[in-house]
Amino acid sequence: MAKYLVTGGAGFIGSNLVDQLVLADNEIVVVDDLSMGLVANLPQSDHVRFIEHSITDHPFMQELLKTERFDYIVLLAAIASVADSVERPYATHLVNQEANLNIIETIRQAHLPLKKLFFASSAAVYGDDPALPKKEDMAVKPLTQYAVDKYATERAIINYARLYDLPFVTVRFFNVFGPKQNPASPYSGVLSILLNALAHDLPFTFFGDGGQTRDFTYVSDVVSAIVGLLHTPEAKGDVYNIANGQQTSLQAVADTLQAITHKTLNVTYQAARAGDIRDSYANVDKINALGFMTHTPLKAGLQAYVQSVL
Repeated sequence: MAKYLVTGGAGFIGSNLVDQLVLADNEIVVVDDLSMGLVANLPQSDHVRFIEHSITDHPFMQELLKTERFDYIVLLAAIASVADSVERPYATHLVNQEANLNIIETIRQAHLPLKKLFFASSAAVYGDDPALPKKEDMAVKPLTQYAVDKYATERAIINYARLYDLPFVTVRFFNVFGPKQNPASPYSGVLSILLNALAHDLPFTFFGDGGQTRDFTYVSDVVSAIVGLLHTPEAKGDVYNIANGQQTSLQAVADTLQAITHKTLNVTYQAARAGDIRDSYANVDKINALGFMTHTPLKAGLQAYVQSVL
C-alpha cells in the first residue's frame, strides 16, 4: 500500500485516476476546491479522504505535505479552460503556476521523502506552429496565459528534478475525453459538450468550420500513463506527450457520435475563438518506448463514453 496526494482529484481525470488507485488498496488524499470537480465523482471508500480546499492556500499545502508524508503526488488541479485564462489571466497564473511552485519548493526545502511527483501540462504549449506531429523537443509557442503557466511549471518541474535530484516528471496532455467529464462546466472538453448536445437535443456550436483537428485520447489511456510514469523510476526530469498519436477533425468526431447515438446534431457556427489552435496531434514515440502506454481506438473510446452517459 502506498499513500497518494491527488490535487484536482474530484475532477474528470483525477477521479478516474482515484478509481484506479483505490483498486490496489492505496491510501489517497484528494485536495479539490470543487470549482470544476464533484465529490460524487469519487469512489466511496475508506481509503479515500477528500479535502475541499484550494491549492493556492500556500500555508495549508505546506502543512499538509509536511504532516502527511506522501509517497506519490499527482498535480492535476488547474484552471483548465484556455478561454477562461484569456478572461482571467492572473487567477489562472495563481492556480496553474504559483500554487504548484509552492508545492515543489516545499518538497525541496523540507527534504520530503517522495517516490515520484507527476505534473500535468498541456499540448497548448506548442501553440499554432504548423509543424506536425507535435514532438517533445520541438520549439514551443504558448499563446495564452494558460499555456504560458503550463509551460513555465513544466520547466520548473524538470529543472528541480535535474538540479536537486528530485523524482519529478511532467507530461503534455492532448484532448482527453471519457466518463465523468462534466458538460455543464465552463471548463469542459469539447467532446462532453458535443455528446451532451446530442443526448438532450441541444444546439452545438462549432467555433470555426469544424475542420480543426485534435488528438483525442480516452481517459483510461491517460490513467495508464500516469500510473506507469509514477512507478517507472527512470522517468524523471523529462516531459512526455500523452495522446493517441492520431489526427482527427472535430467534424469527424461529431459524425461518429451521431452514428453511434443514432441522433442528429443541431449545429451552429461561430468565428474561431482567440487563442484556439487549428491543428494538433502528437508524436507518442517517447512514451511508447517505456512500454506501458495504452492507445484505445477513437471509435471504441467514443462508444464506451456514450455507454457511460446514455
